[in-house]
Amino acid sequence: MIVYGKRVVEYIIKKHPGIVKEILISKKISKTELKKFKNFRIKFIDNKLAQKLSHNQNHQGYFAKIDFIPQEYEITGEKIVVLDNITDMGNIGNIIRTSYALGIDLVIITGIKELKWPQLIRSSAGAAIDMRIISFFNILELINILKTKGYKIIGADMNGKCRVDVSSKTALILGSEGEGLSKRVKEKLDDIITIEMKRDFDSLNVASAAAILIDRISNECR
Repeated sequence: MIVYGKRVVEYIIKKHPGIVKEILISKKISKTELKKFKNFRIKFIDNKLAQKLSHNQNHQGYFAKIDFIPQEYEITGEKIVVLDNITDMGNIGNIIRTSYALGIDLVIITGIKELKWPQLIRSSAGAAIDMRIISFFNILELINILKTKGYKIIGADMNGKCRVDVSSKTALILGSEGEGLSKRVKEKLDDIITIEMKRDFDSLNVASAAAILIDRISNECR
């Protein structure tokens, strides 16, 4: 697997040096910068190959070949974030990064048959390597499982409360920007949490809204 971006590569070599197979660099760097990679195999590549490896995305001249195999996790933990039909990998990566930073125990991604791990790692600035992540296709089946495990199911939607009780095990469900949560999902919710707008504006980006709501459920009972 190849990931790219300066911040992502630096995160991996600092926290997970054992999974790094090779560092690829496509720009001139100083001797001081080069010292960061002294314990790794380094290969300099031209811009044409760099553009190919990054699919013409902004790579910043840094790539890492890594030996990373996603683990399989059980549905456990006090605070869980569920992403329902959010398909943009950039938004998913940002939410994973926030979830990891704010102490969420598990992120469950629904509605996607196969996760694109290189994109998730890059868009989460490396946090996807450390965050416990599960892919579960059917959201309604997942909610039933969460309920049998004793989770309170909270959905992010309009006309809800700004604060909800999260003293027990909690699963926060976030829907896509365009569609939000489906009617069938809403029927299974125990509570609804919302972000009250102070000005006349439609909505926040799902990743921005997620950051606010994740902070609320992770810090509510402290």
